[in-house]
Amino acid sequence: MLVAAAVCPCPPLLVPEVAGGAAAELDTARAACADALAVLAAARPGRLVVVGPALPEARGAYPEGSPGSFHGFGVDLAVRLGRAAHPGHDGRALPPSLAVGAWLLAEHRWDAAPVEGLGIGELLEPPHCAATGAELARDTDRLALLIMGDGSACRTPKAPGAFDERAAAFDADAAAALGRADLDALAGLDAGLARELRVAGRSGWQLLAGAARGADLAGALLYDDAPYGVGYCVAAWS
Repeated sequence: MLVAAAVCPCPPLLVPEVAGGAAAELDTARAACADALAVLAAARPGRLVVVGPALPEARGAYPEGSPGSFHGFGVDLAVRLGRAAHPGHDGRALPPSLAVGAWLLAEHRWDAAPVEGLGIGELLEPPHCAATGAELARDTDRLALLIMGDGSACRTPKAPGAFDERAAAFDADAAAALGRADLDALAGLDAGLARELRVAGRSGWQLLAGAARGADLAGALLYDDAPYGVGYCVAAWS
């Protein structure tokens, strides 16, 4: 059963070494992520699964110890998922979303439970998202989820996806649902519209909704902004 969840954005700029001189611009987001991780640890889970969007070749499970890096962003920084020195299989590299999650866990010295990762497709249909979440919760007595994913990349004219007038409303609805732990509202997010608005977090949020059925968790929205024209929010459920 799901006992706690945290929702965090996954831009590599969350890592100060990647952001460089602009690192301070996301200090408030980083602090909110730290608070969300504290909620996870306080729930004393037996297993933590970090979930994030991944390209087809990077989808699937990642055992504790899986390596990741930010070399592709011009920074000589490597990370591992959790505390294990070596992964349980071939050690393929974490997708960027899970590498950011691994960095967050290392930054805050996560040791509350074993960790594994799950890369999922941004285009995964809502019923499959819900079914995947339900299966994770069913297979674990005390499950915690760290859901990595961004809102729309179309919030401003200079955003990566250019401006779309529908983006702010979509992100506001998603953030409100995450803050209330509103499972029906999350399950009802329009996957087609999310694709058009370049929302990276929709599939993970709907996976969370599937995992939380029957868990009776309360939510809190800790951060909601779009500093680079991309929607970032942080929420904690317990």
